[in-house]
Amino acid sequence: MRFKLSRFLSFRNRVFLGAVLGCGLTLVAVFVAQAEMKRTSTNEYCESCHVHPHATESWKLGAHYKNKSGVVVGCIECHLPPDGVDHVVEKAKAGIRDLYAFYFTDVDAIDWEAKSTLEAAVHFTFDVSCVRCHQELFPIGLSEDGVDGHIHYRRNPEELYCINCHLRTGHFSDKPEEMILSLDEAAAAFDEIEMAPLWSELEPGEFADYSEMIPGTNVRFQMTAVPGGVFTMGSPETEVGRRDDEGPQRRVQISPFWMGRFEVTWLEFDAYYAQTATRGKNEGGEVADAVTGPTPPYGSPDQGWGKGLRPAITMTHYAATRYCEWLSEVTGHTYRLPTEAEWEFAARAGSAEAYFFQTEEGPESWFERWLSSLFGRAAVDEETLGRFAVFRANSRLRTQLPTEREPNPFGLYSLYGNVREFCADWYEPNVLASYPADEIVLDPTGPETGRERVVRGGSFRSEAVELRSAARDQTRHDAWMRTDPQTPKSVWWYSDANDVGFRVVREFRPE
Repeated sequence: MRFKLSRFLSFRNRVFLGAVLGCGLTLVAVFVAQAEMKRTSTNEYCESCHVHPHATESWKLGAHYKNKSGVVVGCIECHLPPDGVDHVVEKAKAGIRDLYAFYFTDVDAIDWEAKSTLEAAVHFTFDVSCVRCHQELFPIGLSEDGVDGHIHYRRNPEELYCINCHLRTGHFSDKPEEMILSLDEAAAAFDEIEMAPLWSELEPGEFADYSEMIPGTNVRFQMTAVPGGVFTMGSPETEVGRRDDEGPQRRVQISPFWMGRFEVTWLEFDAYYAQTATRGKNEGGEVADAVTGPTPPYGSPDQGWGKGLRPAITMTHYAATRYCEWLSEVTGHTYRLPTEAEWEFAARAGSAEAYFFQTEEGPESWFERWLSSLFGRAAVDEETLGRFAVFRANSRLRTQLPTEREPNPFGLYSLYGNVREFCADWYEPNVLASYPADEIVLDPTGPETGRERVVRGGSFRSEAVELRSAARDQTRHDAWMRTDPQTPKSVWWYSDANDVGFRVVREFRPE
């Protein structure tokens, strides 16, 4: 009996000692973990392996480093959730990502400007962290625009992020000099292109390229003569990247017309704004004797990339239409947006292939076509495409001067890429099916009514497959106005679409 009790006590001792040792090791582990969490949460540690070359510099220029309160907000206070499991999980993810980039990525090949866009930033910032410090969204001295913006944020917590409006707050960035050409430099780039004769220099009834000066300004734009002809609109079912709304194919005849050699530039649109700007809030849609103009934009419509001869962006389809009406009024010539059929005819420039230039052979099997469609690949050499187009692979996720690329065979620049372009047509997925299959359709204009408009051509955000001549897209008005806090929302400016612009056309009437 005494022997058994001794064994029992020995067992209890071992359990007790094991428990004490386990608790001790746990406490040591917790202490070490906390110390390590603290050590790896300092700004200095973040700087030691973070490969962004301007992170510290831009942070020190921002309001989170220099401010009236003297409070310095560090890296993890913005880039990690405040505490709890989410904090640990996101910290581990960020650490793994940064260590991988530090050891295995060619830092010089990373496009940091592209990484600074809203689309990228939403993955590295957390609203819960912003609200932890900014608990009062309506502080004393908040501007009227700020009040409107914060009310809108409170009403749409599932759709909006703080950085929708405060993207540059944490890492301040003024207009990067290397990305913004001066007006003289931009003008010099355009001067290398032979200027078409003024309209007044053409013979009566002559169908040729011409340029026109906007009255009351020194702004000049160029129009390219696009010969009419018959072409096959839409894409064949075997075309890589094809979507259902690109068919069935139909034979279409287009009458001759002029089309803007370039997308409408900021110089042209600002001339319209200067002469017609409406100072009242959000006016638009009213019937008036004179052509009205945009109200002041909410925010910077050029996104800080510069204006001048870059394509004008962020205006609504309504604003583009009103611009055409104004241009017609001041010049005496009738300008408008192109129809979808005119746009595709101009983009094809005589080609029946996916692009107007020779492409590689497409995949042969249905499985390869399915993979290409799934992953957005196109049977095109992107280096060749880059000669003509500004798209995701070469854009640095912003607009570029159109003269940095080559024109298509009609002499038109940036029909592929740079910015998507408004068409006059209402968008209808099955519009081609509504045209007769057994006859040639003359100058179709699409459905009579609709909700969204057609946009064509892809943009600086687009993959190569989205730049095909037959690729179709549409406006998304509600989504593109999501962060506009005004009531009513602006009819002139999109708050959430910075890659859409337009070019003008003019019908050729020999008489």
